[in-house]
Order: sequence, then structure tokens, then C-alpha cells
Amino acid sequence: MVKRTSVLVVCLLGGILGLAGTVLAQEARPQIVPRPKPGAEPSESERITPNIRIDTNLVLIPVTVTTPLNQFVTGMEKENFRVFEDKAEQEIAYFASFDAPLSVGLVFDASGSMGSKLTKSRQAAAQFFKTANPEDEFFLVQFNDRPQMVVPFTQNTEDIQSRLTFTQAKGRTALLDGIYQALQMLKKGRNPRKALLIISDGGDNSSRYTENEVRNLLKEADAQMYAIGIFEPIGARGRTAEELSGPGLLSELAEMTGGRHFPVDNLNELPDIAAKIGIELRNQYVLGYTSKNLNRDGKYRRVTVKLNQPRGLPPLRALHRQGYYAPNQ
Repeated sequence: MVKRTSVLVVCLLGGILGLAGTVLAQEARPQIVPRPKPGAEPSESERITPNIRIDTNLVLIPVTVTTPLNQFVTGMEKENFRVFEDKAEQEIAYFASFDAPLSVGLVFDASGSMGSKLTKSRQAAAQFFKTANPEDEFFLVQFNDRPQMVVPFTQNTEDIQSRLTFTQAKGRTALLDGIYQALQMLKKGRNPRKALLIISDGGDNSSRYTENEVRNLLKEADAQMYAIGIFEPIGARGRTAEELSGPGLLSELAEMTGGRHFPVDNLNELPDIAAKIGIELRNQYVLGYTSKNLNRDGKYRRVTVKLNQPRGLPPLRALHRQGYYAPNQ
């Protein structure tokens, strides 16, 4: 069985766009493959789905590139990347940077501790949806004591925002169950690129599924996971063990997929961070290679992307999924 994933690349609205422009304003600015115009016939390379997967013998890996200040760098060339599978370097046969439709699940915390945070969390969702493309589709899973599929896949983001308006904070936090249910729903998405956005304020204290079960599902899943964690300061009184472990849990799960976790303690930051993630979904590099390992054994293969540092830029970081499962037949 072939597993796939999506990768997200970002520039923040307004100020961050300015920062990114500063990063890219070098003497020899690299060029990227432009997004096809509406109605234009895509080129042969643009028809290739930007997911980590095996298509015949081609493995495709989306990659995000950031600076030490988390500025998102576009305009890099094929020669700036090196790909390794199980420590063996692979030859990059395909390279592109373009947008494609998304299937996205919003996993929204409605537990009792979210009471004072719901307004800003709703605003964050609204900002995220403003970055959507017409071909995208979304669903909403809410969770407190247990997860609930509130809105199945829809292209009308107003449906989701209307339901969020009536969300009430109560109960405990079944975060892992919410992620698990959302991953199952993502399998039904019509778009090859898939992602989760989680908005939550604490660690899990009410799930049936374990961390290992969710890790294993994420490892196999066709999804990139991003999380906004709304946490009290470390020294705050009354924080439970689950709440203390919340930031580490979300970070670990997100990084497994090549995504990221944004911990916040200022509610006013929520909308901007959500917009940042939304725009990140619209930009990506895609690297393709034919694996030198021809065994169809269904085993998990670890992938590493290294960068050949472009001249004039600060040290850059490549974010990507950690691996894929080889076909078994």
C-alpha cells in the first residue's frame, strides 16, 4: 500500500510578505515555476500530484524551506536540494514549485477550558479560510469529551464558520481522538494534497486512542499536520500533567508529517498565525526521484532532504515528511 502526504510552505500576510521579500532580494534571485493561470492547460510536470507517494517508480516529496527567523523562502532551484533515502543519496529527476487544490480538516477544541479563547479561535479559523482556493474542500471535527464530525467535506467555508458560532466550551479534552477521527475522514478527500489544522489549548485527558496509535496513523497518513497550541505560561498554577505535556505532544506529531506546531500565549496572535498557515499551504517545492531500492517489500523508508546553501542567505532549514511506505506488490 502506498502512503502519501502533503507539505506546506508559507509567507505571512503583510509584514511577513515583506520579510520574505527581504530574504529573497539577492543579486541572483532564483526563479520558481509559476502557478498556472485559471483555465490554462497545465504542463506535463504540473499534472504530477505534489504528494509524497510512488507514481510508477517516482517518489514525490513536498518540502518547505525556512530561515532561522521562520521566514519562508521561495525561488530556490533543483540544485539547492539533495535527497537521501535510508542514507543513500537519490538523483532528483523532478522539481517544481506550484499550488494545487487541498482537502483540509479543521480539528477544533471545544473543551471547557476553551471558554475565554473561543472568540479568537473562531477568528483564527476565519482568517485561515480566507486563504482558500475555489477548488479546496474542508471539514470540521470538534472535540471535548469525545470527537464529533460537525461539518463533512464542503467547499463552502461559511458552513463551518456558522457552526463554530454556536460552539460552546464544555467537558474534557479528547485531542487524540479528534485527530484520529479527522485522519480517517481525510481518506475520503477528493484532493491528493491533504492537511489538518488543529486549534487546541491543552494536552489530552479523555481519549480512547493512545499516542502510539495516533503516531502510527500519522506515519501512514496522507496528510500534513499543523497545530496552534494555546497554552498557559509554564509557571502558571493549576496546570495538569496533560496540559504540561500538550506542547511537546503537538510538536512531535506535527513534525512527523513535515508540519509544525505554533505555541501561543497571546490570544491576539491566533488570527495571524492561522493566516500564516493558510498561505503556507499555497506554496511548496516538490522533489521527485526514482528510488534506488527496487524491493517492493512494504517497508517504511526514511527520507532526508538536505540543502546546498544558496549564496547570500542565512542558514536554511528544509521541512518535510520523514518517510514513506514502499509498495508491497
